[in-house]
Parts: sequence; structure tokens; C-alpha cells
Amino acid sequence: MKQKITLKHIAKELQVSISTVSKALKNSEEISRDTKEKIQAFAKLYNYKPNNIAISLKNKRTKNIGVIIPDIVHHFFTTVVRGVEKYANTKGYNVIVCLSDESFDKEVINMEMLANGSIDGFIMSLSSDTQLKGDYNHLKEVIEQGIPMLLFDRITNEVDCDKVIIDDQMGAYLATQKLIDEGRKKIALVTTEDYLSVSRERKTGFVRALKDNHMEVQEQYILQMPTMGMEEKPFKNFFDSVEVDAVLCVNEIFAISGMRYLKSKGKRIPEDVSFIGFTDGLLSKYANPSLTAIDQHGEKMGEAAAEILIEKIESELEEPSFKTKILSPTLIERDSTIN
Repeated sequence: MKQKITLKHIAKELQVSISTVSKALKNSEEISRDTKEKIQAFAKLYNYKPNNIAISLKNKRTKNIGVIIPDIVHHFFTTVVRGVEKYANTKGYNVIVCLSDESFDKEVINMEMLANGSIDGFIMSLSSDTQLKGDYNHLKEVIEQGIPMLLFDRITNEVDCDKVIIDDQMGAYLATQKLIDEGRKKIALVTTEDYLSVSRERKTGFVRALKDNHMEVQEQYILQMPTMGMEEKPFKNFFDSVEVDAVLCVNEIFAISGMRYLKSKGKRIPEDVSFIGFTDGLLSKYANPSLTAIDQHGEKMGEAAAEILIEKIESELEEPSFKTKILSPTLIERDSTIN
């Protein structure tokens, strides 16, 4: 009896990526003929069959929702999961949470595992690795199988599905305008790579606010940090090389680390330098000084995501339509800015 295999097994045996296996089995033109033939022959030999639960979705629901998040470090994702559970439980659904750990391969493996009859639909935020690769074939496969999917926060327009996001541009604009209204002239942005949809949108809002106030956008005041981890060297080099009087950070970890470093150099917060960060989590509330933050309303986002997905799961429509729900951010003023 042949062992039941997965995309991961095929990729490991043939020493190729999971994405290559997935594309080859779909006869994609992106994969060479030799590679496709080798992968397809191996899959046939071991009787590989893709997950397909479209029929069971119509006849028998699991009452489970799969949620895939990029990490558990950022408070935002935990609040989204709380919101998903809060709404889903009222409708009799359970929530299964998986962590992609910012990895494309792990994201694919999680989806393959959950799509094997375990869940009725997906709620997920894309890993940084997935957005860097720009490869969304695994998402499209799941949707083609008839499994409803909703993307939140980190999304892509290349996949047709429901989405729930916050207006990241508006959030960064509000924060930057607050700093400008304080009279700040040397405003820095600490962000991550532009391939991340949320960082790209926040940078756009930052730049737009400066331009609307007739302020020059200077690249030396923009620091791009790695998405994974917190490398201190570029962080310290940046604050040692530029004189700033305000800093907008795309997450609260960057903001609190920046405040701590500048305080160690004798700077007063907010008298010398004001700080604003995104998320408004526990770190923001209990930092010293407490951090002025953009509230992303993670719990509301999770509730909205669960409501939209469950409505789609229980819908009898043969031709589903998709919508994008955009939440408005809120600026929470605390002690890291001048009130």
C-alpha cells in the first residue's frame, strides 16, 4: 500500500520548492517541461491527490474556521484572533489557529493540512515571505476547491476573495499630521520593506502628509528594518547619523525600542523627540513614557472577518461576490507626544 503523500513530501524527495510542485501539478508554463514531467510522474506513482472538500462543504460542515497568522509577537494579531473567536463562537463555530512564522512554505503546509476536511473556511494574513515571493498559487488552489477565504491586514489584489483591512494610509497620515502640528520639522519613519502591503501603505500616508504640508521628503529620514527580528546595528546607526525631532514607527516594537535608545543618549521624550507607533497594544500602554499610537482595532477586524466569512460559508449563492471592508484607524494620544 502506497503512503499518502503531500506537497511537502514531493518537494522534499525531488529537492524542489513546494511552490514548484504546486505549479508543476497544475501544468504551469512557469515550470520547465523536464521538471513538470518528473514531478507529475512522482505524484502519479504515489497516487497523490489534491485536497478537495467542495462536496463536503455543501453537504456537511465542520463548524471549524482556520486562521493563519504570520506571528504572535505583535499584539495586533492576537487581538484579531480574539475578535474572530468572539464572533465565531456566537455562531457555533470553533477556531483553529496556525502560525506561518513569516514563512511561505509553512503557510502552504498549514493550508494543506487545514483544507483536508478540517475547516469550512480560511481567515488569514499573508506571511512576509509570501508577499516577497509574490506567489499566491496556494491561495488560488484553495479557492478553486470551493473553500471560502478571507484575507485581513496583509492582503494582495491578485487573489479574488473577501478582505478586511484598516485604512493604513489614513493612519500614517493622521500620525504624521499630529507630529507636524506639534511643530516638528525633522520627522523620521521607521518601517519595513515595501513588499509588505501594510508598510507600503503607511509609507504612502507618511509621504502624503509631508507633501500636503509643503515639507520635503528626505530619504535619509526613512529607515527600513528587516521584517523578521530586530537587528540593533542599523537601528542604532540610523539614530546616530540623523538628528530627528519626531519618529513614526510602523509597529510599537520599533517605537519603544527607538524611545529607549534615544533616552539612553540623553534625549527627552517628548520634549526633544516625539514618538508615534502603530498597533496600540499592551507595550504602548505600559511603556515609559506611554506611547501615542494608531489603534488598528484588531478585535473589530477579527469580528468583521468572522462575520463575512461565516456568511459566505452559509450562503447558497452559486456565484459569490467579494467585498473589501475598510476600518478607520484612531489616534490614541499618550505621553510620547505633546498633548
